Amino acid sequence: MKRATGSAREPTGEPPAARGRHAPPPEIRLPLQRARLLRAAAADFAEHGYGNTGSESISRRAGMSKATFYEHFANKEDCILALFDQATEMLATSMAQAARQAGADSPRERMRAGARAFLRAVAEHPDYVRTLLVEIVGAGPVAARRRDQVLESFAQILDRDNAVSAERDLSPRFASPLDTLAVVGAIAELVSRQVRLGDPPDPLDLAPVIDRMIDGLLLAA
Repeated sequence: MKRATGSAREPTGEPPAARGRHAPPPEIRLPLQRARLLRAAAADFAEHGYGNTGSESISRRAGMSKATFYEHFANKEDCILALFDQATEMLATSMAQAARQAGADSPRERMRAGARAFLRAVAEHPDYVRTLLVEIVGAGPVAARRRDQVLESFAQILDRDNAVSAERDLSPRFASPLDTLAVVGAIAELVSRQVRLGDPPDPLDLAPVIDRMIDGLLLAA
């Protein structure tokens, strides 16, 4: 599957940043700059890969100077870590909201709703998800540890939710915390493969596979 197209010479839909007396005050300007840079970084990482992306190309795509990039990030690794955290927060919020809407009395539907929210986010924000699951792997040991921590935190959330459901006799209990880590890790790998290869074409086509995996682990518990 080809990476997202687009020229690194042009901003990704961003108008030139206002300068001089037309620039907004710092409390408004700095968050806007950071957001623009992160959007540009997501597009550049998706198009060229982490190893072939630099602060200059990110800045150019965002319509900003290289000096502005270094006002916000110490280096490229710092930038991808910030983007990784932003993508993680976006996914976690979407999944939690979907699970709440499914209701507390249907654990199976809560898990399915959370998984589908994740898959919808993959379809809607492919550049960010590529950073979250693919490009972060090559960003060094600090990034690798951050990725492991996030996967473990998602597994812990799933395990706690399952424990509450089991106490209420609404669901079987997973056999161990490693079961939930296996679920999260398998989903991450399935989605990573879909983002890299485009197989299956629609991320939501993975939903039945995820459902069967979770159901199988619960029935075996």
